[in-house]
Amino acid sequence: MTTLHYLKLERDGAIATVFLHRPKQLNALNMALMDELVATLEELDNDDAIRAIVLTGDQRAFAAGADIMEMADADSTEMLRRDQFAKWDRIRKLKKPLIAAVSGFALGGGCELMMHCDMVIASETAQFGQPEIKIGVMPGAGGTQRLTRTVGKARAMEMVLTGKFIGAKQAEAWGLVNRVVPVEVYLTEAQKLAHEIAQMSPVAVRLAKEAVLKNYESFLLDGLEFERKNFYLLFSTEDQKEGMQAFIEKRPAKFTGK
Repeated sequence: MTTLHYLKLERDGAIATVFLHRPKQLNALNMALMDELVATLEELDNDDAIRAIVLTGDQRAFAAGADIMEMADADSTEMLRRDQFAKWDRIRKLKKPLIAAVSGFALGGGCELMMHCDMVIASETAQFGQPEIKIGVMPGAGGTQRLTRTVGKARAMEMVLTGKFIGAKQAEAWGLVNRVVPVEVYLTEAQKLAHEIAQMSPVAVRLAKEAVLKNYESFLLDGLEFERKNFYLLFSTEDQKEGMQAFIEKRPAKFTGK
């Protein structure tokens, strides 16, 4: 089993709960965490004793985004070389149901990670957003594609181009989450859903998930490829350097369009 530094893992019968665990950084998704997460999820996916997986953070944050410190000084060539989104593709290919339990912030990469999950239970305090535009870049892990397919073009445009957050009730109304529950029970409700699914035929669950994703992912892969190309391109701009440096220095960015 993978040694865990940035995750915690709990098992309860036929379900497993994976906790993102970088509390001081609001569970920001650095590369080491993503390596652990992908390896852990794949191990659980290959474990016959586990039939459903819950992915969560803590009450303050599911994940507040990517770790900007790791990207601020990178250029397009470096980002292309890292090929960091190959890890996200492996999450997309998991065969067992993956349920997100979200409280607090699910922003940027955190929102994209949530959208890689098959179902979402949100607490009343949950906030969702793709604020990458505020630091001179754009979503790169599927945010422009999955968000648009889920909430529609106009709503996705507003979220992506302004970086505004939406609350839990709005997310429920737009179909981004399954349901909203009190913060005290968001994790137990997600685990309850996982236990319910775990009682079903594993082979039927797997094939049913594949069938739903076949519809959802029609034309998605071409869009993801286009999104990634544009995301990498932005790392050749002065605005990306200014935006990320301003974020690190906690000051307003001054964009010039270069």
